[in-house]
Amino acid sequence: MALSKFTLDYNEKKGKWDLTNDKTDKVVKSFETKDAATTAGALKKAVGKEGGSVKIQKADGKFQEERTYPKSEDPKSSKG
Repeated sequence: MALSKFTLDYNEKKGKWDLTNDKTDKVVKSFETKDAATTAGALKKAVGKEGGSVKIQKADGKFQEERTYPKSEDPKSSKG
């Protein structure tokens, strides 16, 4: 089964970090800060128990990293 894909990026209009479902283009959850989104399991909780792959962007729009939840779903054959 393919994992859902999400993107965490900065929304300048709202001044918050939005976690968006890439397929539906809907905001799943907004966070006050990037740290609030990336610490204490907030992204894991936001993507739900089915899990997913989250691309994390920097404030300038460039990609910083990608995380997979749960970690056991991370493809072993991928580089990086």
